Amino acid sequence: MRLTSEQVERTLSQIDAQPIPEDHPAMARLSEVFGDHTFFLDGNGLNVVEPAEPTDGAETGQVVKLAGWSDEKLTQLAPHPPEPTEVVVVLGTAH
Repeated sequence: MRLTSEQVERTLSQIDAQPIPEDHPAMARLSEVFGDHTFFLDGNGLNVVEPAEPTDGAETGQVVKLAGWSDEKLTQLAPHPPEPTEVVVVLGTAH
């Protein structure tokens, strides 16, 4: 799922990760392989946020890991089947 800039900010306030900028050279390949998403890098690897069940009427998303680091310097990613994590972020407030 592609997040709005507000949703990215909300996500970053809840997880320790960095979004990959839209103009990054790797974005075309990432989108080709994984689909149209906002991608985040953290200490575990490459993640996206997928829609989850609303909580108290608020829009939420579940963090899904798509690739893990394959080297100690965190410079190479090894893709694997999507792994839903236990992390759920609030993307929007209840109206």
